[in-house]
Amino acid sequence: MAFFTVDGQALHYIDQGTGPAVLLAGSYLWDQAMWAPQIAALTPHYRVIALDLWGHGESGKLPEGTTSLDDIARQAQALLDHLDIDRVTLVGLSVGGMWGARLALSAAQRLNGLVLMDTYVGVEPEPTRQYYFSLFKQIEDTGTLSEQLLDIVVPIFFRPGIDPQSPLYQDFRAKLQGYSPERLRESIVPMGRITFGRDDLLPRLAELDAAATLVLCGDQDKPRPPSEAREMAELIGCPCVLVPEAGHISNLENPEFVTEALLAFLAERNR
Repeated sequence: MAFFTVDGQALHYIDQGTGPAVLLAGSYLWDQAMWAPQIAALTPHYRVIALDLWGHGESGKLPEGTTSLDDIARQAQALLDHLDIDRVTLVGLSVGGMWGARLALSAAQRLNGLVLMDTYVGVEPEPTRQYYFSLFKQIEDTGTLSEQLLDIVVPIFFRPGIDPQSPLYQDFRAKLQGYSPERLRESIVPMGRITFGRDDLLPRLAELDAAATLVLCGDQDKPRPPSEAREMAELIGCPCVLVPEAGHISNLENPEFVTEALLAFLAERNR
């Protein structure tokens, strides 16, 4: 386990393998372990870095003064500086794509490629934003993710047909259930508000390098539907690939398809 202190808090990351660098940036409420299938496949060929969001996994609490996705992007860039990585291919899923796109725009010279997965960099539609913020208020007030809230939150991340008794589903539910009131109030809730209160990046997507960008999306992703993925890909001018039989955490619901797509993209970017 490795840690890097930035803005007064310890950011946890893994750094495995050798070769061209790949940065894996995951979803809200998940830690770097969500990338296990991809890490296993990529490390024989690439140097793979995967980090934990603040308050997730082994990372410290959300640093004071961290109020936007631009702050998260800046902190990730500081990690790359610390690791002496000049150029990296960034694979960002969900919030990882939201701040990953910001890193790509603020430090274009650092990116060798960008994969935006199950994400959306436009503003959150207002009804959804209000709904999520009402859930955050409940969590903040009670200091817990109640059984009732877990029944609402957990299914959001998976395709509708998933077996709720499957290890993937149950392990995720158990992890959320284990969050302490401090972690929920100091990191999880404010990180959620940053994520779903984000500003609109759609007008800047044309600035991204279309030839070095790929959009991937689970064909049954509910919170970030394929229509959003297609909209972003069109604005960038890059391919949009739907992951069959997958919801929001597409890399775990169809790991073989996603891993093959990433290996092909990385091979193309590192010829």
